[in-house]
Amino acid sequence: MNQTTTPMRATKLVKHFAKHQSILDRLRRKALFSVPAVDGVDLELKPGETLGLVGESGCGKSTLGRTLVGLYPASSGVIELFGQQVGEDRALEQRRMAQMIFQDPYSSLNPRMTVGAVLREALLFHGLVDKKKVDERARELMSLVGLPSDALDSYPRQFSGGQRQRIGIARALALQPRILIADEAVSALDVSVQASIVNLLMDLKRDLGLTMLFISHNIAIVRQVSDRIAVMYLGRIVESGPTEQVFNHPAHPYTQLLLNSVPKMTPGSAIAVSPPGELPSVQKAIIGCRFRSRCPVSIPDCATIDPELYVVSEPTHLAACLLVK
Repeated sequence: MNQTTTPMRATKLVKHFAKHQSILDRLRRKALFSVPAVDGVDLELKPGETLGLVGESGCGKSTLGRTLVGLYPASSGVIELFGQQVGEDRALEQRRMAQMIFQDPYSSLNPRMTVGAVLREALLFHGLVDKKKVDERARELMSLVGLPSDALDSYPRQFSGGQRQRIGIARALALQPRILIADEAVSALDVSVQASIVNLLMDLKRDLGLTMLFISHNIAIVRQVSDRIAVMYLGRIVESGPTEQVFNHPAHPYTQLLLNSVPKMTPGSAIAVSPPGELPSVQKAIIGCRFRSRCPVSIPDCATIDPELYVVSEPTHLAACLLVK
């Protein structure tokens, strides 16, 4: 497989969820409403990079990650792994290529299985090592994430949150993936532990030659770890580009408001400003720009035109805003 081939690409990716009906709706034979969690996303992961995906809670970040990794079937659109289009039923090799690190490591680990059993199951099911060497490989994985080998005989409940996240990382690495999708991997951890997990992920990415999609609402951490940034709002990417370019010259009003909402500790700095209002309801069809109801600089055309991603100042910096068209 060519090392320069794009590891992952999504084209016009859509993921809708059917809204559950009440008994009254069913009696009235009211049609199910489709909620567009991901609504036409174009995304590309370049070899060896970390792409940071940021946005408010409810904007579709986690749904996008789960759809890319194959946990949710896409409603429409195309997902490619290393140049090969994948469908809902992915081959085992394709499933191994991209692995996910979850926000809550405890809920993603079987509480009735020891750590060793969790790792051995993954290794044996996928036939990655001989039975005689499975214990040795499990010890290697524990060492890789900074845990002692005797922890293999313990259960998830016997570990701290940071240790459980390291176990979750070890399980993902057991399948020898080439892409890691970290979904809010440090948001459930104490601040003192977050840095150690972030540093671990960056070291593993470098040492193992991985490509990573780092999903987070913490803009400061995303800036620290990412080569590029994609900003998501209401199911769509509204700005993307090199990290420092987006941070120093944000083009989309939503990105600007997100950056202004980061608390500043320097004397005399302005009070943090949160984006006004809340995410609008998606139970009605979106017409025009999806951010216009909260945008401080909207123009009349925003009510009717759904902007594409336009080039801002260089080919790799894009923003979905009519003001930069």
